[in-house]
Amino acid sequence: MSELSHMDEVGRPRMVDVTGKPDTEREAVAKGLVRMKAATFDLIKRGGTVKGDVMTVAQLAGIMAAKETPHLIPLCHPVLVGDSRVEFSLNEAESTVEITATVKSTGKTGVEMEALTAVAVAALTIYDMCKAVDRGIRIENIRLVAKSGGKSGVVRLE
Repeated sequence: MSELSHMDEVGRPRMVDVTGKPDTEREAVAKGLVRMKAATFDLIKRGGTVKGDVMTVAQLAGIMAAKETPHLIPLCHPVLVGDSRVEFSLNEAESTVEITATVKSTGKTGVEMEALTAVAVAALTIYDMCKAVDRGIRIENIRLVAKSGGKSGVVRLE
């Protein structure tokens, strides 16, 4: 069990002890995709949903989610989020919204979970706001694309 940092020697969950680690600048970038019907995509672009401006609400939801990550993910350390950005790239030809979340902090542990949570909640918000007109919306490919800080330095996965 020693390879899993959130398990003790007998397999019980534990929080990783980071008290001895130095504070460093941390950054993580995550992405995900929301795929929908062309008519739904057009509705989002025009801001014509009954529930309001989908992109603005999803952006705010993602930013808020990054700050709430330790309340959602067991054993995730509370970190001081210095910056959280959620941006969208609209692809009309594919009827997709790509979500990119960037989270920054200075601390003893990384902010990968915060960036991933921001993407997931932004995507879920898009789904929630559009599900009445499109039950076939798909949330796809949520992943970490880059991180920096700490012992591992800069890691680029894409």
